Amino acid sequence: MNRPLDLDAVQAFVRVAELGSFTRAAEVMQATQAAVSLKLKRLEDRVGCRLLERTPRYVELSARGAAFLEHAREMLAAHDRALATFGEARQRLTIGISDHVAGPELSALIARMNAQDPQLVIEIRIASSGDLLQSFDRRELDTVIVRLHAGRSDGEVLTEEKLGWFAAPTWRHRAEEPLPVATMAEPCGVRALAARLLDSAGVPWREVFVGGGVPAVAAAVVAGLGVAALAPRMLPFGAVDVRSKLGLPALPKLPVLLHTRVKSGRPRDALTALSAAFRSAVRG
Repeated sequence: MNRPLDLDAVQAFVRVAELGSFTRAAEVMQATQAAVSLKLKRLEDRVGCRLLERTPRYVELSARGAAFLEHAREMLAAHDRALATFGEARQRLTIGISDHVAGPELSALIARMNAQDPQLVIEIRIASSGDLLQSFDRRELDTVIVRLHAGRSDGEVLTEEKLGWFAAPTWRHRAEEPLPVATMAEPCGVRALAARLLDSAGVPWREVFVGGGVPAVAAAVVAGLGVAALAPRMLPFGAVDVRSKLGLPALPKLPVLLHTRVKSGRPRDALTALSAAFRSAVRG
């Protein structure tokens, strides 16, 4: 046990553990899945125990792997701090993320990016997809991660996410009244989509809560004010999909798109990791 650990193998272990997938870890590391698997095997041979349990359907940490994970992160962070003493200039990455994409896992993802690359200054702006795309076009942002926006056909599809009509489990709709809906303020694309579908289906509706960001809309739903068109991961545990019960129109899967001018270097590495993490979060 006197030989030092291979940092590349340690990094591969951390990536697989965080993303829950050899395929996604390989994507982030810009390597093949076979190369990542080989690094993990060498690390496990070196420490003399299995760090990850693998099945055809999932990857999860073993007990030893869970105990080692935080030490592995600290090791990589120390390595980056050591390199930083040689005076490499800090780089800046400005990212805009749509309200309807930035879920509850965002803070943990950004904290992880900051810890892994202290030489990269990350700035985040949360807004509507339309506003962010305008800022991107004005070159005020390096990158935006947004929902599909009307009139735009560019961008890289990161993943697709299903939306539903959600309400509090104890909420009941009074049939004689218009459907009470909680929404984001204009120019929210999801709001426009939901309104168009309700109108096309002949469902009378009225807005009972508008604006404040997706967390505020989710809070209005849980408080029993009405229903909202949201992705399941945006809602606290306990909210229920009421589409079938109320006969509401089906909501389509909406793409999550990446628009970026970042092509290489540390910012691109961080962006690749963030994109893979979003795919994992959306797919669950």
